[in-house]
Amino acid sequence: METANSELRYAPQKAQSSDVNSGQGVEGAPLLPHAELPLHAVYFPMGFPLEVFSNSAAVMAVAEQSWKHFQPRFTDRSLDLRIQVTDDEDSPTPPSVPSCTLQWNILLHVANARNFLVCDLRNGRSFGSITQSTAESPLYLRYYFLEGAALSMMTALRAAPIHAACVCPRGSGMLLCGDSGAGKTSLSYAGARSGWIYVSDDASYLPLGRKDRLVIGNHHQIRFRSCAVEIFRELEGRPVTPRVAGKPSIEVPTSELDGLVTADSAVIEYVIFLNRQAGEDGLTMLSKDYALGWFKQWCYTAPDEAREIQYAALEHLLAVPIYELRYRDLGWAVRRLEQLAATGR
Repeated sequence: METANSELRYAPQKAQSSDVNSGQGVEGAPLLPHAELPLHAVYFPMGFPLEVFSNSAAVMAVAEQSWKHFQPRFTDRSLDLRIQVTDDEDSPTPPSVPSCTLQWNILLHVANARNFLVCDLRNGRSFGSITQSTAESPLYLRYYFLEGAALSMMTALRAAPIHAACVCPRGSGMLLCGDSGAGKTSLSYAGARSGWIYVSDDASYLPLGRKDRLVIGNHHQIRFRSCAVEIFRELEGRPVTPRVAGKPSIEVPTSELDGLVTADSAVIEYVIFLNRQAGEDGLTMLSKDYALGWFKQWCYTAPDEAREIQYAALEHLLAVPIYELRYRDLGWAVRRLEQLAATGR
């Protein structure tokens, strides 16, 4: 396994019993003791229960920042996330970006021997050990460890991930789909400014085991690319977040955007693939097979048996009309989707 730091190596020889008893593992690496994690809280990311345990107030503060706005919605068994913080006298800064490895139902995030995360995607349990400097780096901790673990478990067991914005023009739930740069966030926000209900920007989730086509999302924030200031002047002066994963973005709480109506979910009636590269504006039908193949690519972390359940849920979702929207002007696109919601064509 490739790692981001040479501290973690495979050692074929067995650890001696004296090493184990003295708290030393192979090649002198310290064995972690049984983690005492006295701090505990329950959160509900996307409405699903998640129990967080740690020995660090800094970890719990970041968990609070990520999930304090979400309310309980689903009654599934709680997912379990445990983060131990250890001393790091020789590591004043957080490590490099973790490398990720998926084998069977185990997902590993490994930055180095003292900063790692292990997710059991079949049983909904995760354990990580990080250094104090990592615990005191909120962005790094949030994206790579806390939210990384919670979303990995959630999208393996509770909901199929969908790379799409979710909005409701005239009360009709729509998924706005497309690869990065297709304009999902810009169009969803432009529509929200025109009175659409806003559910999510570019990450939506399809809860499993339901007969309806309910989709959920993080309606508490919108993440814009920095160039969005050229379109939406109200974003001027807002800080650009130096994302540790992906491109820098302007992250705005929806509560700070005047006039927006938000909801935590929508029942989907249309699926729209966005195309800003076409020469002529228009709305044309797409096949279910095309859409299903595109949606399936985001289910890669689920164990085999869970993936089949996700595929079935996606097939059920895609019984609705599926379109490609070709557009160059945001205002025209907003009006065209409002027409579709109002007339069905």
